[in-house]
Formats: sequence, structure tokens, C-alpha cells
Amino acid sequence: MSVFDSSMAYSASLILSALILELSLGWPSVLFKRIRHPVVWIGALVSILETHFNRASSSEKWRELSGLFSTLTVVFVSTALAWALSTTLPNNLIGLVFEALVASSLLAARSLYEHVADVFRELANNDLTEARKALAKIVGRDTQRLDEHGISGAALESLAENASDGFIAPVFWGVLLGLPGLAAYKAINTLDSMIGHKTDRYKAYGRFAARLDDLVNLIPARLTAMLFWICARMQPSLKAIANQAKHHRSPNAGWPESAMAFALGIRLSGPREYDTGVSHEPWLNEAGIPPSARDLKRGLRLYCYSVGLVAIGIVLFILTLRLM
Repeated sequence: MSVFDSSMAYSASLILSALILELSLGWPSVLFKRIRHPVVWIGALVSILETHFNRASSSEKWRELSGLFSTLTVVFVSTALAWALSTTLPNNLIGLVFEALVASSLLAARSLYEHVADVFRELANNDLTEARKALAKIVGRDTQRLDEHGISGAALESLAENASDGFIAPVFWGVLLGLPGLAAYKAINTLDSMIGHKTDRYKAYGRFAARLDDLVNLIPARLTAMLFWICARMQPSLKAIANQAKHHRSPNAGWPESAMAFALGIRLSGPREYDTGVSHEPWLNEAGIPPSARDLKRGLRLYCYSVGLVAIGIVLFILTLRLM
């Protein structure tokens, strides 16, 4: 096995271990109480830089340049700390377990499932008020006037998009580049969620962060769609999914959302209401039926199949590298 293959095998083993830990334990509450969470640290750095550099009195060009500087700073610091930790830990089982514990905090396979399952649980109990509250924790739109179809659709869209952003993409970059790659991706994704908005405050400052996030999610979003497609017995064609995905406002989110819509035979996206007003988005798989609580349960099952398929894929990848 070459040095490159050995490094890839270690990275894949690390991510597989991290995934097992995250699915089993999540991020233990005792650690959260004592040291918070790595994403919280990243978010704090983003906030500090944004407070200092993103001033309304500055020109648009200055805000754009300062946003680029801030984005690169956050990514560099996150990557450097992860690299330092990775190279400092002993090259044995104890080192791998500790590194996997840190890496597990940057995956969200379990937490995503739990948040969406909370919405389904309230819908199953016919409690729309509590379902709206649970949904508001994972979406940015106004949930107060959503009925069962609206709640189910919004939850499924969040599940599909975050399956890519919160699970597939971290795994992809972690297997490819180890803990530093995983940390770099998480920094970029956190930046996008905090400053990558098209509002007056963030349009210029967060422009680079938003475009960088689009770039690093280009492959993972399409891999997520392919996973859903495979788990749905390859129905319909990938060409149909691609044709629908291009209508989405995002260059990436449309892929997993379209695949989810086709897999369940429902329609997703469409007009939605935010604090800033109504966003008139086109439907994905418009011929599908309006989503219900039953479809939300089916979507969660599809997601679980996808997580299992990823785990199997990583194992096979490791075995292949070992045999080379």
C-alpha cells in the first residue's frame, strides 16, 4: 500500500469511527456543558470578525474584501487547529478514538434524524402547534400558518438538504482530507449559514462565503441525490432528477430535494413565507401529491437507508485500499 493509500485508509477509518460514535452517542451533554461544541467555537469567531469588519458605513467593495478576509481566516484557523490536533495525537488506537470523537462532533447524522423525527412525532399526535415549534428549529421560514402538508414538506426539504450539508459533505471531505478537511468544510458551511445571506447586511460581506459553500457542496449534493435514488430502487432516472434540480434557487440543494420528491412521489419546494416576505419558488416534481406525515416517516426511513449505505461504502472503500 502506498503512502497515499495508507493515508486515505486512515482517513476513511477515522470517519467511519466518527460516524459510529455520532450515531451511538451524539455529542455527549457532559462535553457540551464543559467545552460547548466545535461549531459554537467556529460561530463565535465568525461573529467576532463580522462585528469588527462588516460595518454599514463601509463601502460595498470594502465589505466584500473584508468578508473574503474573514472567511479565509475562519477556514484557516479551523483547519490549522484540526491539523495540529491530528498530528499531535499518538499514532495508535487511543489517538484514533480521541480524533474520532472530535470528528464526530462535526457530523450530524443522528442530530438531523432526531430533529426531523421530533416534527413527525408531533404530527403523528395530531398536534400541529407543537409540530410547528419543532419545525421552526430546523427551518428559517414562518411556520405559524403551515398545515400538515406544509409542515411535512418543509421538514422533508430540510431533511434532504441537510442530509447533504450535515452528513454526506462532511463525510466526503473527511474521507478525502481527514480531520483537517472535515474541519475546513464545517467552517465553510457555518460561515454560509451565518453570513451567506442576500440581505443588505450580508450581501457583500458574505458573498465569498456563499460561493465557497456552493463550491464545496457541488459533489456531495449530487452524491446525496444518487444515494436517495439508489435507495428508492433507482426510480425515476437521474436525468429527471437533474432536470428538476436546475429549477431550484440553489445550485446544490435542488439535487437532494428533487431526489427525495421523486423517491416519495410527492412535490416539494414551491412558494414559502419568510420574515422578509414570500419567496415564489417553483415546485419540484409538481405532479406529485402534497406531502403528509406518512411521507415524512417514509423520508426518515429513506434517510436511514442512505446512512447505512454510506457506512457500508466506507467499509468497502477501506477493504479495497487494504488489498491494493
